[in-house]
Amino acid sequence: MRDDSPFMEECLSCTAKLTLTRRLFNTVSVATGFLGLTRGASAQGLPVTETNVDIETADGTCDSVFIHPTTGSHPAVLIWTDIMGLRPTFRAMGKRLAAEGYSVLVPNPFYRTSRAPFPQGPLDFADPNSMGPVRTAMGELMLPGATERDAGTFIEFLDGQSQVDSAKQMGTQGYCMGGPLVMRTAAAYPNRVGAVGSFHGGGLVTESPTSPHRLVPKMKAEFHIAVAANDDEREPDAKNELRKAFDAANMQAVVKVYEGANHGWCVPGSPVYNKPQAEAAWTALMKMYKGTLA
Repeated sequence: MRDDSPFMEECLSCTAKLTLTRRLFNTVSVATGFLGLTRGASAQGLPVTETNVDIETADGTCDSVFIHPTTGSHPAVLIWTDIMGLRPTFRAMGKRLAAEGYSVLVPNPFYRTSRAPFPQGPLDFADPNSMGPVRTAMGELMLPGATERDAGTFIEFLDGQSQVDSAKQMGTQGYCMGGPLVMRTAAAYPNRVGAVGSFHGGGLVTESPTSPHRLVPKMKAEFHIAVAANDDEREPDAKNELRKAFDAANMQAVVKVYEGANHGWCVPGSPVYNKPQAEAAWTALMKMYKGTLA
């Protein structure tokens, strides 16, 4: 069994900082996320179609959203959310990405525990009644092989859609806890995943034999690893270990610390959302996708 306990504690601690109620969080997410991400943001501005879908996995039914340009078939992208799960902010992110010419799946990572929205706030890190369900959900998500099984099912779903051009490599991007999930996805499906973005990902470098950075030799994708400044202050060696791993595998990868941007800065609605640095990270992601997937 892999040891993800330090990573889990980091994610839970991050969640505890979100003192907004779920209702207010969703309102803020819609206001800052949907409007901020979609209004005039896309280079192509393609009209998109959004569909709620239930995907049958080996472990249950995963509620998800599938968003794609209204016409044509396009490269696929799988988004792994942060610990606050599938919510309006990530739907808006999927819409923005689809408008750029990609067919996007955003699953509920905690489907084993609950349909979205999950978790619901307010959350108190010191209160077992508040954090207990989140710990349980994280534990199920981190079970050995769970990410890889889920990713395979999600890729199979995407490749079965007429709106997906499966002849082209796909991308995957993750936030906070989604960082290690994208790396495990790339390692499990190296011939399918061609581009990977991790944004303030937690637990990318650990002492575990199955730490994500140790899986790099199994991957074939191009990477953009966006590191939060305060994460780098806490773990200054992590970026160096990642660079060593990518260099040893002769892989194209950017590992960048975003100065002045704290953990969670890329997600609208987060208390630490930093729009200029979030846009810089998005621009880097789009450049990588357009160079690799198109």
